Amino acid sequence: MRPPARPVELLSPRDLAGIARRLGTEISVGHPRGVVLVGVLSGSVCLLADVLRCVTVACAVDFLALSSYAPGAVRVQVLHDLGLDLSDRDVVVVEDVVDTGLSARYVCDLVTRHGARRVRLCALADRPGRRIVPLEVDYVGLEAPEDFLVGYGLGLAGRYRNLPGLVSLGVADPDVDADELDAALRRAALYGTRPA
Repeated sequence: MRPPARPVELLSPRDLAGIARRLGTEISVGHPRGVVLVGVLSGSVCLLADVLRCVTVACAVDFLALSSYAPGAVRVQVLHDLGLDLSDRDVVVVEDVVDTGLSARYVCDLVTRHGARRVRLCALADRPGRRIVPLEVDYVGLEAPEDFLVGYGLGLAGRYRNLPGLVSLGVADPDVDADELDAALRRAALYGTRPA
């Protein structure tokens, strides 16, 4: 393993709160009759919670969990399916990062098969340059760099989801020592609660 690059906070808690307010407003305007927010676990949890509090129309919430794409895998598997009846309802799928578009396309198609009238996609971070399937993200927090991101719900090997800001590790494919990364995050004062 190589030592981690110096982690850099891309978005502070205050920046993320502003993004959530903007996305909540855009979703409310786009769905005046109400909306179902579907969070894709686990990376979307922080964004979904913050956006949900900013939506000003009737709103329901459900969650979906998928297996990760694995080398040689044909497609993802649904680990936790939707529980709500989506028939004839507007749905916004909330993702952490939309990259190649494979998982997001799969989720949007799945929601459509559940009977949704209209399906839109919201992502904290979008990387349209990496898309390999045609897919539009309707509500975008930010266009993200290629760097691996952690914090605000995004994790690495199940860790760092609790960082209050969105942090770039400075590398696209991290092969880092967790103890060294923890130390670097602490040195950069990126752990802990900070006011939004």
